[in-house]
Amino acid sequence: MFEKSALINAIASTNRGLIATETQKQSILAAIASLEDLNPTPRPLEARDRLNGDWRLLYTTSRGLLNLDRFPFLQLGQIYQCIRVNNNSVYNIAEIYGLPYLEGLVSVSAKFEPLSIRRVQVKFERSIIALTRVVGYKTPTEFIQQIESGKKFMAFDFAIKSNNQQGWLDITYIDDDLRIGRGNEGSVFVLTKI
Repeated sequence: MFEKSALINAIASTNRGLIATETQKQSILAAIASLEDLNPTPRPLEARDRLNGDWRLLYTTSRGLLNLDRFPFLQLGQIYQCIRVNNNSVYNIAEIYGLPYLEGLVSVSAKFEPLSIRRVQVKFERSIIALTRVVGYKTPTEFIQQIESGKKFMAFDFAIKSNNQQGWLDITYIDDDLRIGRGNEGSVFVLTKI
């Protein structure tokens, strides 16, 4: 599909949006809109097999995520969103790199509730900020298994109890290996299945 290739090519040189110019951002948003018009899955929340799994972020306009790269001596690594439809859970994991032995991660766990055929309400429940060596982090899947088993980590590991820590996300495009979402703060997310 030409539109999908055009989008992938447009975002390839932007480091997930970190170094996108204003011209690139406008071009990418246009490519996203074109692809959304061709969504092969008009009822994405019913496509459980497509939605379920581990996704890697290719591009976003989310300042909250992109600002993780703004800390001195730290660099944003891969960002994952892992969806477990069997228990309506979503796990966001951002890998952080920098000085030797100080590699870390920022993780947020949430529950989602379908509100329509493509919109979910997301309620954040737990945040973990840790050095990867301390928590034994190797892969997102393994880390999520530890979270789901109820493991408490030697880290900054805390429950999120505020009702203000929620939002919604529309899934505007999903196929077997690409997903596009639009959030309540106006952010756009493009992810690929891993």
